[in-house]
Amino acid sequence: MSTASMAAVPAQPAQDIGLLYRDHHLWLRSWLLRRLGCSEHAADVAHDTFMRLLGARVALPLLREPRAYLRTTAQRLLVDRARHDAIERAWLAEMQALAEQDQAYPSPEEALDALRILQTLARVLDAVAPRARAAFLLHHLDGLTHEAVAAQLGVSDRMVRKYLAQVLVQVAVEAA
Repeated sequence: MSTASMAAVPAQPAQDIGLLYRDHHLWLRSWLLRRLGCSEHAADVAHDTFMRLLGARVALPLLREPRAYLRTTAQRLLVDRARHDAIERAWLAEMQALAEQDQAYPSPEEALDALRILQTLARVLDAVAPRARAAFLLHHLDGLTHEAVAAQLGVSDRMVRKYLAQVLVQVAVEAA
């Protein structure tokens, strides 16, 4: 297919995308089906081809060879899709290799459980008094002892323990 065959006819009005779709959509899907061997993928790429034309910032010119234009657009989308699939396969293979090397990765269920616990903890920390929140974070995230937290907050060691218990009780109530 030559560049001249796809060239726009100069000084003519923009072609209606609806007419282009009506006249060539079934042909494009059939052409893609022969290439891809899957009707769902063919339909997706045909749809993406017309979406790309709709998304163009310039008016679609009247084409001498509309099927050549559509075929070229669809081929470019297939190349983009192949590149994307290759990147995705490489990423998945890398993640699989990392998982096989280090069994420390949590399962999806464990990751979801951890996320739920963190969300519960975030809600609780937003709801408790500022000093209770600070005590919890200083002790559990910064690793400070009860005495160090008490000194930093200007309260007794006993009060720090009450703050920590208050947060933990709220987490248990939220989780239930």
